[in-house]
Amino acid sequence: MLPANTNKNTGMCPNGARFLRQAVVALIGFGTTAIATAQNLVPNPGFEETDSCTFGLGLGALHDWYSASITPDHLQSCQPYGSANSLPLNIATFQYPYEGGSCAGLITFAGHTGEEQREWLMVSLLDTLVPGATYYCSLRANAAFGGNGWNPINWLASSNLGMLFTTYDRHWSWGDPLPSAMNQAQILYPQVLSDTVGWTLVSGSFVADSAYSYLMIGNFFSNALTDTLHFASDIPEWGEFSYTLVDAVCVSPYPEGCERGSGMHDSGEPSPAVYPNPATDVLFINHAAGFDLRVLDMLGQQVWSGKVNTERFGLEVGNWSRGAYVLKLRGTPGVQIVRFVLAE
Repeated sequence: MLPANTNKNTGMCPNGARFLRQAVVALIGFGTTAIATAQNLVPNPGFEETDSCTFGLGLGALHDWYSASITPDHLQSCQPYGSANSLPLNIATFQYPYEGGSCAGLITFAGHTGEEQREWLMVSLLDTLVPGATYYCSLRANAAFGGNGWNPINWLASSNLGMLFTTYDRHWSWGDPLPSAMNQAQILYPQVLSDTVGWTLVSGSFVADSAYSYLMIGNFFSNALTDTLHFASDIPEWGEFSYTLVDAVCVSPYPEGCERGSGMHDSGEPSPAVYPNPATDVLFINHAAGFDLRVLDMLGQQVWSGKVNTERFGLEVGNWSRGAYVLKLRGTPGVQIVRFVLAE
């Protein structure tokens, strides 16, 4: 027999039932908030999950990700310093990952081979996109230059890094023909990605027009539609490569689910860029016409200021102290900060 004050439907006292309902409502609200702020449809988004610390170029034992064109690389901090796929120093660059201990690297332009060579990463999403729904996307990217090679082959920065969604799988194996440029991407960084020091945010949103189940990352545009930037003037004949690092990939149905860009990155206009980075004698600044510029050292002290009135401006830095600097650009779109390094 139930006590006199017990609810017959729940077997609980009224106060207990009320508490349970409140707890369930709170739990549902918390769960909804957690999902809304944390859901990422990309498995292994930071390239951390792997069966082993695999030596050598290629994707090795990386989980979930695979090649849709040629051989992207899994770069890992667990490798001996300076080995082909180690971090921070590897065959292509010196760079710490954006987060965690790993990132991916891929060729985004090859200008001397006579072929439209591109490396594309691919992954199966955790859920199929719903046609008509809006999705928010982001990744972090870095332009590779230098590395442990005696003569680095990646002397270029290139444009059109993008995220392309498909309804079909396309594993690539040695012997397969090179895929043709598709000249499209739902999320696109149209300007030249030239920052070799920081990790550039590539972000945007789109409305799915199909039930996409796969994501590819790379440059999906032809050579004729790709802009490049030389890191140095004395590029060897075999050095017309652009190599890009990728980390922290995100796709979410919620606006707050992925990192979102602001200011000039959302405008579609070319952003100011510096090169070469690291620099020695002259630092060139592109797309900064009309901006007020200030250069600060790592102590926050101003070392130079001026206004740029040309699209390409050369700043003499040969007599400056070697080390890291911050370039602040103030213009109509707002303020942008670019970090650069002066090397011997």
